[in-house]
Amino acid sequence: MLKYFKGSFIITIIGVILAYFWGEHSHPGSGFMALFVVSFLSILEVTLSFDNAVINAMKLEKMTDKWRHRFVTWGILIAVFGMRLLFPILVVAAFSGLSIAGVAKLALYDVDKYAHYLHIVHAPLVTFGGSFLLMIFLSYFLHEEKECNWIGCIEKPLLKLTNVKYIDVIFALLALMVLQHFIPQEQKIPVIMAGFTGIILYLVVDSISNLLEDIAERKSALMGETAKLGFIGFLYLELIDASFSLDGVLGAFAISKDIIIICIGLAIGAMFVRSLTIYMVDMKTLKQYLYLEHGAHWAIGFLAIIMFISTRMEIPEVITGGTGLIIVGAAFISSIIHNKKQVEKK
Repeated sequence: MLKYFKGSFIITIIGVILAYFWGEHSHPGSGFMALFVVSFLSILEVTLSFDNAVINAMKLEKMTDKWRHRFVTWGILIAVFGMRLLFPILVVAAFSGLSIAGVAKLALYDVDKYAHYLHIVHAPLVTFGGSFLLMIFLSYFLHEEKECNWIGCIEKPLLKLTNVKYIDVIFALLALMVLQHFIPQEQKIPVIMAGFTGIILYLVVDSISNLLEDIAERKSALMGETAKLGFIGFLYLELIDASFSLDGVLGAFAISKDIIIICIGLAIGAMFVRSLTIYMVDMKTLKQYLYLEHGAHWAIGFLAIIMFISTRMEIPEVITGGTGLIIVGAAFISSIIHNKKQVEKK
């Protein structure tokens, strides 16, 4: 197992050293407090993203070894500097009218004002992420080729709706229509537009992904190989990671206002999630535990709902992360029970 998490431990060592010296630089004598905050944020990120690791593993199984490696190397750079540092700055710049350089200065030297601007854009951001994740949830449980069920009393009736064309999009749009009734008038248009963007982006990426996957399968069938995805699979994973990270990035400001400390903490957590993903792929965890995929998608569905609710009220991170862990944990236990029953039958 050490080979899978070696990179994560190296990043952790570098991260805690940087955090200590940054803490001492910002506020002399606060180095150890910075270490505590980084450790807490790292654990929080892993907790929030465990279901993300399961979803990533599903897609990563279909990718080439080269792009799996890039998911860990390029992907961690995108996750840390793109989603956890640059993306919030770009969003604040777009909504505040300030320059990107001006927002970056706020993030480093006037964190209270930067956090204030982030709070203003919170509702559209989480609506975008929630809509994207909701589409992942709906597309999985409203898929006509889905063969087994975990929570049969709910999942079986959902399968009967697969005959209705674009039923997943209909449900997602209905969710947005319900949400807009609870949004203040001045935020309704940005929130609805963000939700539409999340839905459309999922449909575009998923359609391209399915198309390229079909082409790869036909080509591989002729050559006697297993179909593998490249860049489009990588892009799909990064978008999923981005949607998952939105709530965590915004929630991190409730723990610390220092964007450098936040980035270090979330970077360590994100690296462990990627290592866990690779480990699950190589160990074929999803094939060994039948209901783990189901649990991860149920957790995604609940996360999408929590993100929608958070547009109007603050949801503690312990609830967000705890809900996902409980659901995935229940699916894992159900899988073990199922495996034991199968063994007993033999």
